[in-house]
Amino acid sequence: MRKYISCILCFLLLTLCLSGCHGNTQDLSAFEVPETFDTSRQYEITFWAKNDTNATQTTIYKEAIENFESLYPNITVTLKLYTDYGDIYNDVITNISTGTTPNVCITYPDHIATYMTGDNTVVPLDTLFTDETYGLGGSELLFDSPTVDEIIPQFLAECQIGGQYYAVPFMRSTEACYINKTYVEALGYTLPETLTWDFIWEVSEAAMAQDADGNFLVNGQSVMIPFIYKSTDNMMIQMLRQLDAGYSTDNGEILLFNDTTKELLYTIAEHAGTRAFSTFKISSYPANFLNAGQCIFAIDSTAGATWMGTDAPLTDISEESLVDFEIEVMPIPQFDTEHPQMISQGPSICIFNKDDPQEVLASWLFTQYLLTNDVQIAYSETEGYVPVTSKAQNSETYQDYLSRAGEDNNQYYDVKIQASQLLLDHMDDTFVTPVFNGSTSLRNAAGELIESVTKSMRRSETVDDAYIDSLFDEVSSLYHLDQAEGLSSGKADLGPLPQTAIILLSALAAVWVLIILYVLWQWKKSRRKKNA
Repeated sequence: MRKYISCILCFLLLTLCLSGCHGNTQDLSAFEVPETFDTSRQYEITFWAKNDTNATQTTIYKEAIENFESLYPNITVTLKLYTDYGDIYNDVITNISTGTTPNVCITYPDHIATYMTGDNTVVPLDTLFTDETYGLGGSELLFDSPTVDEIIPQFLAECQIGGQYYAVPFMRSTEACYINKTYVEALGYTLPETLTWDFIWEVSEAAMAQDADGNFLVNGQSVMIPFIYKSTDNMMIQMLRQLDAGYSTDNGEILLFNDTTKELLYTIAEHAGTRAFSTFKISSYPANFLNAGQCIFAIDSTAGATWMGTDAPLTDISEESLVDFEIEVMPIPQFDTEHPQMISQGPSICIFNKDDPQEVLASWLFTQYLLTNDVQIAYSETEGYVPVTSKAQNSETYQDYLSRAGEDNNQYYDVKIQASQLLLDHMDDTFVTPVFNGSTSLRNAAGELIESVTKSMRRSETVDDAYIDSLFDEVSSLYHLDQAEGLSSGKADLGPLPQTAIILLSALAAVWVLIILYVLWQWKKSRRKKNA
């Protein structure tokens, strides 16, 4: 009997230890830069990145790794590619709980704020930035790294969380309005110098006119969605910013659910009701409709420029579906044309802490290498991104690239270069949203408001004060924004438990049940002996 009890207790102890591994985050001391990098040792670091299913981007990553490894033969970099930043986020959250995070990761600052709910999970970079030996522009680097001052300040600002830097920017983009200028003029309009929301709504409604057979007059087709927005979270965020209305404070106070938001939703609902407006989640990629002559205003990232236009090098529709039209690339519509506001967005790079400072330093060296001109310029040429350093932007190579817009429909595709130039011309008009634990949820909530109103109008539901008040409550609850204090203070839920943790915790519960049953059985057995 004692043997069985010992076995059960040993299994219980093992299960508790294993489940503790899944429930606890790393407890590492704050990172200190080593005085020297030990080149006598071998290091293996993992690099998680997104490639937009673009083979050229994959090649650039691989070439960067190969060139870096030739400089540092004692560092091996293993690349893991994803097609979605959300998948990277979910995998990082899972691996935080198991202590198996990657070394270097391309991600978004909003996501990093959630990663930081663990103890010393993400490496603060302030001391690494300024280290004379291995910092940005450091004396012992084997490559030409940019200095801190050569990283565009507006881009670097987004990487600061709670007064410290936890990332470096990798690429930056903004949003652009890709316009079928041919159809705008066919409707009797002329594009203004600066787009306004009123102009887009007016032209979009005019484009809904149909003939007796139900075909739209502007394109002669049975399908027309004049205005499609890819990222409705950005749409709401930028509208509120342009109107100087509340979204959130820097410390995580939620301001989204306000009267201005309500008025914006009424306007959006009006045009969603006529089917003049739709979203990516409801209808599909704006580029597909634009290129088929079924959309006039397609708002998407400048990083999506290679999908836009009759001659786009990337497209998801058949050649016979393409419509020939003149395309115009403009900043997103504004409420105040004298003070334009547009979002700055794009992936950043963070480093995860490990118990070996030399391994962290190896990760930092590779991270810096991704900021060199060769990598920055090559990657920016794949889409409508811009390099994050003035060193790369002002280089002769990059300036030559910009000057050759339209030479071909691949590397020098004019729409792609116009999109990049748009951001370069408006960097002082860009802004970033506050980053805190829970800012990802807030961003999702902003988009959900527009998605919900648009769906309701397509279902002929009534959108009034009662509807919007109820929607505010539902979305706030759905994204746990009614727990804003917990979000900003780092107490938010990291998401669902990994499957392995669920199995282990279930096993733990089963062991406790067995122990209780065994004790009861022994007690009953003892009682029977006494009564015999």
